[in-house]
Amino acid sequence: MTQPDRRRGRGRKPSPSPVAERAAADGVPVLRPERVGDPDCVEALRALDADLGVVVAFGQFLPKQVRELPRLGHLVNGHASILPRHRGAAPIAHAILAGDSESGVSVMRVEREMDAGPVCLVKKTPIGPDETAGELEERLAGVAADAIAEALPDVAAGRAQWREQDHALATLAPKLEVEDGRLDFRRSADELARTVRGLTPRPGTFFELDGARLRILRATARDEVADDPPGTVRLGGDTLGVATGAGWLVPLVLQKPGGRPTPTDAFLRGRPIPDGTRLATPE
Repeated sequence: MTQPDRRRGRGRKPSPSPVAERAAADGVPVLRPERVGDPDCVEALRALDADLGVVVAFGQFLPKQVRELPRLGHLVNGHASILPRHRGAAPIAHAILAGDSESGVSVMRVEREMDAGPVCLVKKTPIGPDETAGELEERLAGVAADAIAEALPDVAAGRAQWREQDHALATLAPKLEVEDGRLDFRRSADELARTVRGLTPRPGTFFELDGARLRILRATARDEVADDPPGTVRLGGDTLGVATGAGWLVPLVLQKPGGRPTPTDAFLRGRPIPDGTRLATPE
């Protein structure tokens, strides 16, 4: 089961999800309901007479009648965080934004409250110092597959050791919107560099110059004291630094609207940004 076809890409043409594409290629029947709780969908699931259900990044609320439909009475989920930390739709990005040194996958039982069910297995992995959310997501996909494959035999046999989460330690990881990517140079360079990593590739980070949104896809923080006001651009050879509330943000890869990601030195040859330019900060 996966999401219905959605408009994707620049042409905004309806296209299937990657799960639907893979299912079609392998000859696996697939359901694509607008709402998983619709009667037709529930009946289709009931007809499968499943022992257990596995949920990964499905993106819809699962009603009780669906959660408890399998013979074993529940669904399991591979959630991309070390629960109870980072419950929600964007755990990978929020782990980077928070400066966490590690992430992982928690195999948990799906319950009504989001990502709050008991956990039977956790697989941890370090977060690289320059790793973006997209890169970490790709690694965690493999971790999730291994974790679920390891946990399922014990769950099916009733041997799984379920541990209740400490709800007092829970943190939330809500979905990030485009406006969350607007860089506020009054923040520290370290925070801004994490924001670039955490929001790459989506929804992306940006600043505005002459009415255009320029995206930053890679950046590093420099600790030197910035005497210029936050948002001031200083050029040094082929490098560009932006003064922040603490230190300098050094963009490494930039992208103009409709353009391709470009290393900063090449970007500046095609789209110069004069030394001393003052970039706007949010109101």
